[in-house]
Amino acid sequence: MSTRTYEPTPPRRVAFLGLGVMGHPMAGHLARAGHAVTVYNRTAAKANDWTTVYGGHAAATPREAAAGADLVFSCVGNDDDLRAVALGPDGAFAGMAPGAVLVDHTTASAAVARELHAAACAQGLHFIDAPVSGGEAGAVNGVLTVMCGGDAAPFEAMKPVALSFARAVTHIGQSGAGQLAKMVNQVAIAGMVQALAEAIAFGQRAGLDVPLVLDVIGKGAAQSWQLDNRGKTMVAGQFDFGFAVDWMRKDLGLVLDEARRNGAPLPVTALVDQFYAEVQALGGRRWDTSSLIRRLTPA
Repeated sequence: MSTRTYEPTPPRRVAFLGLGVMGHPMAGHLARAGHAVTVYNRTAAKANDWTTVYGGHAAATPREAAAGADLVFSCVGNDDDLRAVALGPDGAFAGMAPGAVLVDHTTASAAVARELHAAACAQGLHFIDAPVSGGEAGAVNGVLTVMCGGDAAPFEAMKPVALSFARAVTHIGQSGAGQLAKMVNQVAIAGMVQALAEAIAFGQRAGLDVPLVLDVIGKGAAQSWQLDNRGKTMVAGQFDFGFAVDWMRKDLGLVLDEARRNGAPLPVTALVDQFYAEVQALGGRRWDTSSLIRRLTPA
């Protein structure tokens, strides 16, 4: 767990649904910041393990976790997982009091965000789509970037609490805008990682001291987060960490579906998505996204 400090905020009753790689530390930051946290996870043992570390309570269903909470946070796998924790007789909406806010950090489709926003409004509730960027390290260290879509008032209500695990929480626009902003993020990352992989492979074939070259170009216009944090590990062929290829392909699938809907041409993104399919075929489903270089410089 990070040793970060927290801005003082009035303690709130909150719930967190989904204690995976991202959700577990995010919920932990909420507890460390002084909020009363009830957690739910599909595998109950993970929720019980979380309470052993952080205190709070574990609930048997999303509905039970959400009962009495001012804010309900969720971070699950995909659209169907999100519907499963939000809707139905055991879903969070069924347990939330009027005026409560469900803040979803899943990277999902803009369509499901709008669907759940409408369902929440029909029940006197609020829904904010709030996907995050920063990966597992950002979640552990409490420095995620959160992109939010939805109504202004519930956004303002959730922002100071979400800053327990984030360094930036920004209202992008109406419902679905947070998910669309995350898609922009993933398009940019996919292109940068492929370009960095090609640059490193080119430098290696040219016989250069590539770590030295990365140090040099990292002080100029080629500098990026990917170069600073993944360049040397790409050279070393180290990929057993970070944001998994399977997750990136899920995200790029959402991007390409949305592009087909809105007509945006994404030729590079579509190509990089197929390159990631090749990495999966090499056995790299859980490798970090920087493993794109394995196609160019096989081990």
